[in-house]
Amino acid sequence: MFSRLIYRNAKRNRKENLIYFATLVTAIASFYIILSLGRQDVILFLKEFENDSIDKLLAQMPIVYLFALFLLFFLILFANRYQLNRRSKEFGLYLLLGMRKKRLVLQLLAEGFITSILALIGGILIGGFLAEIISLTVSKLVGQGIIGHQISLSVGAIFFTIIGFLFIQFIALVILGGRLFNQEIHQLLYEQMDKKQDMGHFKGNVLNMLIGSVLLGVAYWIVLYRFMDFAGLLLFVALVLGSLGTILFMRGFGKLLGLLASLFKYKSTKGLHTFTLRQFQENVANRSTSVAVTSILITLSIILIADGASTFIGLESVFTRGSSLYDFTVNGDKQKVKQFLTSEKMVPYVEDLNLLEIGKMKYKDERGEDDFPLSLVDWSELREQIIMALPSNYKEQILSGEMQSYSFSSKNPEVLNLLGALETDTTTPYLIPESSYNGLLGAIGKKPLNLRSDEIALYFNPDFMPMDNLESMPVLDTILEKAAKEGQNLMSINDQAIYIHPSIPMRGLVADRSVPIFSAFIVPDHMFEQLLNTETYVSYWNFRIPQKLQDQQGLMKPMMEARDLLKPSGFKFESYLQNFGRKLFYVVAGSYATLYMGFLFLIIACTVLALQFLTQMKQTGQRYVTLSMLGAKRNQMKKSMHRQVLLTFLLPISLACVSGAVGIRAMISFVIIHIEDKALLYPIALTFACIVIVILVIYGVAVARSADHEIDKLRWKPNID
Repeated sequence: MFSRLIYRNAKRNRKENLIYFATLVTAIASFYIILSLGRQDVILFLKEFENDSIDKLLAQMPIVYLFALFLLFFLILFANRYQLNRRSKEFGLYLLLGMRKKRLVLQLLAEGFITSILALIGGILIGGFLAEIISLTVSKLVGQGIIGHQISLSVGAIFFTIIGFLFIQFIALVILGGRLFNQEIHQLLYEQMDKKQDMGHFKGNVLNMLIGSVLLGVAYWIVLYRFMDFAGLLLFVALVLGSLGTILFMRGFGKLLGLLASLFKYKSTKGLHTFTLRQFQENVANRSTSVAVTSILITLSIILIADGASTFIGLESVFTRGSSLYDFTVNGDKQKVKQFLTSEKMVPYVEDLNLLEIGKMKYKDERGEDDFPLSLVDWSELREQIIMALPSNYKEQILSGEMQSYSFSSKNPEVLNLLGALETDTTTPYLIPESSYNGLLGAIGKKPLNLRSDEIALYFNPDFMPMDNLESMPVLDTILEKAAKEGQNLMSINDQAIYIHPSIPMRGLVADRSVPIFSAFIVPDHMFEQLLNTETYVSYWNFRIPQKLQDQQGLMKPMMEARDLLKPSGFKFESYLQNFGRKLFYVVAGSYATLYMGFLFLIIACTVLALQFLTQMKQTGQRYVTLSMLGAKRNQMKKSMHRQVLLTFLLPISLACVSGAVGIRAMISFVIIHIEDKALLYPIALTFACIVIVILVIYGVAVARSADHEIDKLRWKPNID
């Protein structure tokens, strides 16, 4: 009998509080997804290239999980308290009929256990299905199904999801069961009287709104203009001020809503406009702090989702080669490497094989006053021309000696990056023989350089120096054209006049990062042999996967096969897979956790708003009975209630949208949110915005239907139909 009672009550509670149950299922599914991350194909793929970074990422997942459990605990506590308040008369009757309090608490725990088990089953099934979809989708994006898919079911993720969820559910029920145990029968039967509304004084409420608005304004100003000051300390100050401002604004605004009701006096005999606003005012005024907290949670959700979405947009850059040209770079004895790469087993994977030779220029034989060797390069005239082309503010800093170092950034003027690269490397510049670079140009279908004996070309590495155009450098070309017209050479090497070839196509010299240089001189082969410091000489063999093979199998599979052949060879090598894997890791690490926390904040905020509204409706249910006795129709009351739901959700969301927009604008300004492909920005941003709106609509509709059900219970009252 007792077990049947427990089962029946648990079933009834799930039906009557479907919003809460659905939130539990969603939270459990999200727990499983985040804990099973290590089993997903994209992570298994990345472990081959970024093993240490992946381990660090996975090591942070338990922290995210514990933080999410911490938040969910308060949600469960709040929701279960709502359920207990709703069932207080039922519990009072149980005690009145002779049930002991210990047995009542045991019944409560048993009902919660049944609900938890069902939520766990549903959540894990949904989470497992979504994890598979995510894994397959990312696998397709990465290599169009090339990576062998593995079932990502994680026993460890299931175990920790079950243990964590049952633990916080048990703690919440024990706390609430203790409160129930200490209540007397009459308190449960007649419930606690609603607290008298404290609407405060008009002046005090206006002052609260003004102070709240000022605090929000100060927080917005700090975020927009002082985002990174004091190592980000001011950002914490802005968060505190913004939170306090939101609470004060909501408190003042909620208690002043009565003024709006007075504006609708002329409609008081038509519909329930005044009643709707009064109900809304009471809901906000009595719970202004919780409404403010939901607004803060939605603000954080908007910012986190925007951050995660921007990182997700960066997924497109993973598949863009940019300046990268070669798929593999092999380092070792020049002849032995060539012999291996031209062997029968490697030939199917090798195309555009090219020898890259590189080394630093030697010094002069004599030494300067400080006993340091003197450079063979004199580029003072070129430097002067570049400085003259700088914007005035940078020119003044350099000429006055204020700028002691250079930083390379896409925000800098092109000419400043050009000057910085030359200042960094021209004392003993790197040298590349013309034949090596002509091999690279041939691979991309460009004409060879054909340098004269007194001519060089300037090379700038686009992998380390931001460039708007890989084919030319307009500022440098302008300077060189002017010098050519005037018959002026801008550089000398070993006291011999040297002319500079106009801009050339810039591409990465190797597959990934084995040649970390900013700039180099491309010189005729004979000049390379004369000027090279032989102690710095290094050679690399570069090659690409044949295009026919890529067309047949895609890029990833033949690259992995070639990598497996190179591993036992004993030669040092790097591949584009490392660059690809590194970019993909940044996308995964930057999007998974932020999107997860963003949607979790949103779901918690919506659930709190929903349960808060339903709690108020339960407490004020007699008012609807009174309305029916006064002649109000059921449809009128439902329309009033629907407007209340709309206003209850719109108020915190409206302020959250303003605060979220400010936060996103600041993050974009300070390049924390960085979007390279503007074409993808709007469709993906619209997609995520639609997802957020759909979640809000789902909760709003669910709350309205639950409230409709409560009103339908009043059908027996006269005149209600």
